[in-house]
Amino acid sequence: MERGNRVLVLGAGLVTNPLIQYLLKIPGLELTVATRTVSKAENMIAGHAQGKAVTLDIESESATRALIENCDLVISLVPWIYHLTVAKLAIELKKQMVTTSYVSPEMSELDAAAREAGIIILNEIGLDPGIDHMSAMKIIHQVQSEGGTVKGFLSNCGGLPAPEANTNPWGYKFSWSPRGVVLAARNTAKYLWGGKEVSVPGPELFADVQSLEVDELGAFEVYPNRDSLGYQEIYGLQGVETLKRGTIRNLGHCATWKALADCGWFELTEVNVEGKTYEDVFAGLLGVDGNLPEALAAFLKMEVDADPIQRMQWLGLLSAATVPGKVNTTVLDVLANLLLEKLPYEKDERDMIVLQHDFDAEYPDGRKEHITSSLVAMGIPGGDSAMARTVSLPAAIATRMILEGKITETGVHIPVEAAIYEPVLEELETLELKFKETVASI
Repeated sequence: MERGNRVLVLGAGLVTNPLIQYLLKIPGLELTVATRTVSKAENMIAGHAQGKAVTLDIESESATRALIENCDLVISLVPWIYHLTVAKLAIELKKQMVTTSYVSPEMSELDAAAREAGIIILNEIGLDPGIDHMSAMKIIHQVQSEGGTVKGFLSNCGGLPAPEANTNPWGYKFSWSPRGVVLAARNTAKYLWGGKEVSVPGPELFADVQSLEVDELGAFEVYPNRDSLGYQEIYGLQGVETLKRGTIRNLGHCATWKALADCGWFELTEVNVEGKTYEDVFAGLLGVDGNLPEALAAFLKMEVDADPIQRMQWLGLLSAATVPGKVNTTVLDVLANLLLEKLPYEKDERDMIVLQHDFDAEYPDGRKEHITSSLVAMGIPGGDSAMARTVSLPAAIATRMILEGKITETGVHIPVEAAIYEPVLEELETLELKFKETVASI
């Protein structure tokens, strides 16, 4: 199949700029960025001769089809619910496709059709998922090449404020959609621990907390990330006894978010907020009258000055301020909108990405090793965030490799094959996204 040089990017959100800047440096590439708010794309392209911005309502299948028909590869950075429509159009029109999102069961079912069309649909080529897959597979394949077996595998990743930007009581700021973060807090989680399957329901997600030490950064805490069990097959980890993926946060985060969950703040229950204060909404959730801090402390079975309650007060959840926005909304959206208001990055503040894998490996000669592989990436003051760089640069690199014929696979893929992850990781190192590896005998 002719690979071509016309790339279509759908979406111009918070993580898109590094990808656009990377692609615009490729000689001869023709880049179209299609988004609802065209000014965002125009600002990123900044008049570059190889780029153009167009308006797109992604819900219009005919408009989306027309754009895909005139490209050679489409990168879908719109919300995940639209990826399946884009993928089906890519198959019909025989166009390559790249996304940074998780593969859904419906996307997996398109594998045979994509192979028949002679195209690749490369998913999960971002940070988490993405760089986590590639860096893990590098170590796993290395152990297996020496005849070894991975008995334990922990993979933890998080986006946080850089140490000097960690300036609020929550120890957190938002480099992507607060609503997405809060929705993710509803997920159930499954993992393997000491040979036993563990299932954590959404309301208990933040009660399952582990500590994590990261070189030169200190102590963090981790809560489970979605369903880890499927990665035993994906990563080829036959014989593994512990397999868990987690999300990294600063200390105290999980206790606060567990309290929010217990109070019902993650619910999608509709609420009429006309003329209501945050205090009114909170009291309604708890079904109480009178002194809200004391009622909250009694409900949570903790002291009034306990850290989670102090954080909620600082945020404004117990305040007499009127809830802005839509009259009819959800409890979750009231929280998400307030988080967006109170926990932004200030101008020139840096964010930080921390990704750490821990492996316990055994070898035929009796050796036992603990291998740690870690990446710490900092945002650029006044420039791209670490979150944007780590999510979009792997997708940009993979796009170039597909166009150049260096990735020739067809079908629905994630980057767990050496032919994909080796060159992508190698180029990421040149972009100052490099892992540090340590090995210790156990």
